[in-house]
Amino acid sequence: MKQENTDVIVVSAGLGGLAAAISAAENGASVISFEKGSTTGGAANMGMGPLGVGSRFQKEHMISITPGEAYRKHMNFVHFRADPRLVRDYYFKSGETIDWLSDMGVEWLTAVNVYPTPEAMRGYATSEQTWHVVKPADGGTELGPRLASSMIKIMTERAEDLRVDIRFNTPVKSLIKEGDAVVGVVAEGPDGEKIEARAKAVILATGGAGDNPQMIREYTGFEWGKDFFGFRVPGSDGDGLRMGWEVGAAKTEIVQEMIYLLPHNMATPENFIIDGAFRQPCLWVNARGDRFMNEDCIFNTTFAGNLFARQPGRFAYSIFDTALLKKYRKQGPDVTSHVHPHDMFDNFEEAVEAAVAAGYEHVFKADTIEELAQQLGIEPEVLEQTVDEYNELCDGGWDDLFEKEHRYMQAIAKPPFYAARYFPAAYGTLGGLQINHKTEVLDDDYNPIPGLYAAGLDACTIYGDSYPFILPGNTMGFTLNTGRIAGENAAEL
Repeated sequence: MKQENTDVIVVSAGLGGLAAAISAAENGASVISFEKGSTTGGAANMGMGPLGVGSRFQKEHMISITPGEAYRKHMNFVHFRADPRLVRDYYFKSGETIDWLSDMGVEWLTAVNVYPTPEAMRGYATSEQTWHVVKPADGGTELGPRLASSMIKIMTERAEDLRVDIRFNTPVKSLIKEGDAVVGVVAEGPDGEKIEARAKAVILATGGAGDNPQMIREYTGFEWGKDFFGFRVPGSDGDGLRMGWEVGAAKTEIVQEMIYLLPHNMATPENFIIDGAFRQPCLWVNARGDRFMNEDCIFNTTFAGNLFARQPGRFAYSIFDTALLKKYRKQGPDVTSHVHPHDMFDNFEEAVEAAVAAGYEHVFKADTIEELAQQLGIEPEVLEQTVDEYNELCDGGWDDLFEKEHRYMQAIAKPPFYAARYFPAAYGTLGGLQINHKTEVLDDDYNPIPGLYAAGLDACTIYGDSYPFILPGNTMGFTLNTGRIAGENAAEL
């Protein structure tokens, strides 16, 4: 077994791991980062950017929210189901972290909110302009997925300049504990050689267990591929959680950043168009054919995902007709997205035809409501009654069942009719390792385990039961800032 020594070991070179490694190295520590994959950044490469509060960029654009205001908003939103000191330190560091990235060379396209909504709906959906969207390397101006990859590239170059030793295709298999302290790791190199690396501190930043269906089922109750279709980012298989628990880390509740998706929504261009097109405040019904919500809440993917998870079969159908399709094509959708193309309705019919022809089982087209019900597996008379009752409410201009925003009361009457089936989903798991505001991993008695730190999704227990869209960019922001905090504190040992 190969023997090595360094000051700080970082397990993973994802976003949190990179932040930790750079921060530790900037504070004078020698750093080895063991990454099981072949690239840096992990899931962050799919994202758009992190939260920041009080950054220079915000001030230059007259965005005035303060860290203290963000802290209070967050704690009130989650009903104080989070560590106030950890949340406070995170927000008060977040603006300076954006500046830290800016000084590295990261540029920002904009600082945005999400889901701007009518006044009547602002109790749940209005958000602050905290989401710092990364400017793409090619200088483009369009919002969309994967913009943060240029930030990852710059951070990787910074780590290399600081002589962080990033070992690719080298997974950590276990932690080394002597007495009460964690003093190193056992890793396996690309050639299968075992490596025993010792250090003053080890930082776990492995990205949770989003790619581990067994852990998802055990800890959250969802069965991937049946009633849940979350993103499965390769490598996020719960290794950090397992290793932390093996050395006595306190086990926290594991939740998921709930959203909703059309299954396999990115498998084909047609599926992606369909996924975006049906995310509208049209008519939504459950497996029994019943309305179950004021459909204007479809704006908030977390709230809608929570609702879907409580329906029969844990799914829901979006239904609209040709009249709505024509309206969306002419005037644009009621709900726009930072992710899906704005011209998706121009190609909608072709996408549906291609999906149906390919046998895709989650999109439907029919000439009558009875035929549509049969395709959906709903009793025809039930769906017909639901549609009739809904159309009567639309004709009257008022939803006296769920108080749906009146501007979205649009009848479902003109064939052909279209439907799609959506399930709860998530970007990954959150939590599992208990940490304090210094990101020290705690045991069951809330005592720090000497030498062990955790950052990012492995330790993200600050959301209560729902992701706070009121402060967007939060997961990437938490990952970055806890990584920095862990690196700074580890370097001091």
